[in-house]
Amino acid sequence: MDQLKYPVGTFALDKDVTAEKRAAWIAELAGFPLSVRRAVQGLSKEQLDTPYREGGWSTRQIVHHLADSHMNTLIRLKLCLTESEPTIKPYNQDAWALTADVLTVEPHVSIGILEGVHARIATLLASLAPADFTRTFKHPERGPMDVDHTLQLYAWHGRHHLAQVSALRQRQDW
Repeated sequence: MDQLKYPVGTFALDKDVTAEKRAAWIAELAGFPLSVRRAVQGLSKEQLDTPYREGGWSTRQIVHHLADSHMNTLIRLKLCLTESEPTIKPYNQDAWALTADVLTVEPHVSIGILEGVHARIATLLASLAPADFTRTFKHPERGPMDVDHTLQLYAWHGRHHLAQVSALRQRQDW
């Protein structure tokens, strides 16, 4: 495993889900935007535009990717909870990471998006009955995914990218 690419390890689905674990993952998602804000606080333009590894994204790209990805997640969850096994649309995250808004807009813009999106995700997930976590959507590339899987994946996703930024800061002694 590439430690720079996956500093917290690759995603592993926990099949032994409890109400307590769900509550912890939801709390992690609720607090995520503040963690992102703290991770990039005080970074210069040069630091924001430094890739976390050779061939990897810059911190600026990571922050904007998080907003793009987690906005899509909110929409996928809403579709999953309001329709019968909807098929969601994937997107090319590498192409999105090269668009002008991602390469030039200040990270605080996407942190604001994360604050709103995560408040909504956390509220939505906290309102669900246990049976709602088994509702599924169809991902054209990954197959069926239920709400529990999505919750765990995006809690991991946040930890994964925060660790990339933190590791870069440590290596660069910022």
